[in-house]
Amino acid sequence: MKVAYVFATNMAATFKLATMILPQIEDGSHGASVVGMFFFDDNLFCLRAGDPVGERLAKVAGEQNILLMICDQCAVRRNLAEGTLEQCGKGEVKAKGTVAGVQAGCFPQLHAALAPNAPDFVITL
Repeated sequence: MKVAYVFATNMAATFKLATMILPQIEDGSHGASVVGMFFFDDNLFCLRAGDPVGERLAKVAGEQNILLMICDQCAVRRNLAEGTLEQCGKGEVKAKGTVAGVQAGCFPQLHAALAPNAPDFVITL
C-alpha cells in the first residue's frame, strides 16, 4: 500500500511526523510505502536547512524516493521560497533555505509530481 501525507494541522509535523511516522519509516516498521509528503502553514519549518527532523526526513526521502513538497504560498509567506504570491500555483516558486530535495508547489504541482508513483491513500494530519 502506498500513502501520501498532508501535514495541515497545528504541530502535525513536529508531533505526528517527528515522533511517530519518521521513526517508523527509518526503522522499517511503518507498514506502508510513503510516496509523498505535502506541508502547509508552520509545518514547513521542520524542513528548514539544519533542522534535525528535516535533515532526517531528507535523508530517508532521498533513500526511498519520497516526494517532499511545501505549499508555495505558505513558503513565500515564511521566507522559505523564492517567488511572489502571484506566482503561486503556477509552478514558478522555488524552495529556498530548506533541506535537500524539497520542492515548492500547489495542488497542480503535487498531482503532477505524484502521478508517476500515485498513492493509494492520502492521509491529512
